[in-house]
Amino acid sequence: MRLLLVEDDPDLSEMLTETLTDEGYHVDRAPDGQRGLHLGLTRPYDVLVIDRLLPALDGLDLLTRLRSRAVPARALLLTALGTVADRIAGLDAGADDYLAKPFDLDELSARLRALCRRIPDTAEALHVGRGLLDLAARDVVLPDGGRVALSAREFELLRTLADRPHQVYSRAQLRRRVFDEAAAASIVDTYVYYLRRKLGRGVVRTVHGLGYRLGAL
Repeated sequence: MRLLLVEDDPDLSEMLTETLTDEGYHVDRAPDGQRGLHLGLTRPYDVLVIDRLLPALDGLDLLTRLRSRAVPARALLLTALGTVADRIAGLDAGADDYLAKPFDLDELSARLRALCRRIPDTAEALHVGRGLLDLAARDVVLPDGGRVALSAREFELLRTLADRPHQVYSRAQLRRRVFDEAAAASIVDTYVYYLRRKLGRGVVRTVHGLGYRLGAL
């Protein structure tokens, strides 16, 4: 699991990073809201741990901006503001859970495990509009029941998009996730073209100035 920790207290950030790394998370750290926003929009994460009171950009504002850009990662807010109104504000901003400071590390770990269990990773097929991406056969089931075979990289590109259908991926993100940065960034455009040629232009949507997201069959 990839985890983004946005926390301005350096001692707490260091302790949480060591703890979460020991538990198997790949942790990136941000010391303020602006850095957290940049990382959250440019790298794929499964879980976000965000402090409520941050310099540069408040934690609620940060989470609201990430959700407005369709970042789907589960989010847990950490805060010293523990009133009912504060918790409601955090949940309304897009948080999945809320933990008041001071907190117990075991409780934080348990809450993160619960969030991770809600991340689907065992599906046998992913929806692509009215069609399906068959993860076992590694091909596409069309709405009329026909099947289209994919190459390994075509499959990985479509699987990445279909796994988070509302997320917009930049070319750099797709290159890093699918192609191991072994080729020029234009390789992403090439394989988008291949998918559209096989499945129709609507299968991948271009978001001008940002990148690509899943379309539909």
